[in-house]
Amino acid sequence: MSAIAVGHAAKTWRWLITQPTPLLDFLAASTGLGKNTLKDCLEKGGCWCWRPGQGERRVRKGQFSLRAGDRLALYYDERLLAMAAPSARCLDNQGRYSVWDKPAFMLSQGSRFGDHCSLLRQVEKTWPDKDIHLIHRLDREARGLMLFAHDRGAAAAFSRLFHSRAVEKRYRAQVVGKLAKVGESITIDTPLDGKEALTEVTVLAQDAASTLLDVRIHTGRLHQIRRHLAGIGHPLIGDRRYNPIKSQEPLRLAAYLLAFTCPLSGQEKCYTLAPEDIFPACDPNRE
Repeated sequence: MSAIAVGHAAKTWRWLITQPTPLLDFLAASTGLGKNTLKDCLEKGGCWCWRPGQGERRVRKGQFSLRAGDRLALYYDERLLAMAAPSARCLDNQGRYSVWDKPAFMLSQGSRFGDHCSLLRQVEKTWPDKDIHLIHRLDREARGLMLFAHDRGAAAAFSRLFHSRAVEKRYRAQVVGKLAKVGESITIDTPLDGKEALTEVTVLAQDAASTLLDVRIHTGRLHQIRRHLAGIGHPLIGDRRYNPIKSQEPLRLAAYLLAFTCPLSGQEKCYTLAPEDIFPACDPNRE
C-alpha cells in the first residue's frame, strides 16, 4: 500500500490486492475513514480499480468484490466531495446524442478525485442504460453548449465531425478595454503551443471599460479564446488565469451556438442560447 498527500485535505491511496475481499470493508480497514464517508467518495467517483484483462474503471458500489491481482486506488478530497453539483439543462435529446446547456462553474468531465460536479456524470445519471461519450469540452468557468453521444458509433461519427472542423462554434466574450469600433472584425492567428490557432472576433458593443465580442474559432487549442485575447492586450473580464488584473467577477465567456450537419441523419442542426442571458452571477462553490 502507498498513501500520498496532495494538498489541503486531499489524499491518494494505492494498493495491489492479494486476496478476494469486499471493497468497502477493505477501504475501511486500510484508510481509517468511516464507511459513510467512503460510500460518499465511491458514489462521487473517487475510487478506481484496474483489473487484468478489463482495464481501469471507476467503482461506485461498496459491495464490489475485489480479486487478487486487482490494482486499487482511492482519491479522497474532502473539499471536492463537499461541493454542490450544479444542474445543467438538456436542450435536445435525439436518441443517439443530446445537446446540453452547461452552466458556468460546472466541469465538463471529472478528475481522478471524482466526477459528481461534472456534466458528463449528470448525463450518465440521466440515462444510466446508455453508453455516454464526451465529444468536446468547455472550461469550467464558461457557460455553453455541449454535445454528448449515446453510443460508440455516434461517438465516432461526431468525433470525426469535430476534428474535421465541420462544426460551427460561436461564443460571446466580454474583454477589458476598447478593442475596435463596433462592427469591425479582427483575426488572431498567433500559434499556440507550437500549433496553428485561428480566432475571429467581431465587435458587437462597447463602453468606456469593456468590449462585447462575437467569437468564432477555427481550431481547438487549450484556452484558445482566452489566450488569444489576452495576447493582444484585451483579456477576458473575470479571467483569473490570463487577466493580470484580478477580480471576483465571473468569466465573461459563453459558447452560445453549435451548428452542424448531423452525421447520423444528414439534417442541418443549429442550437443557440439567448445572448442577453448567458453570463453567470457568481461561483456557488467559491470560498
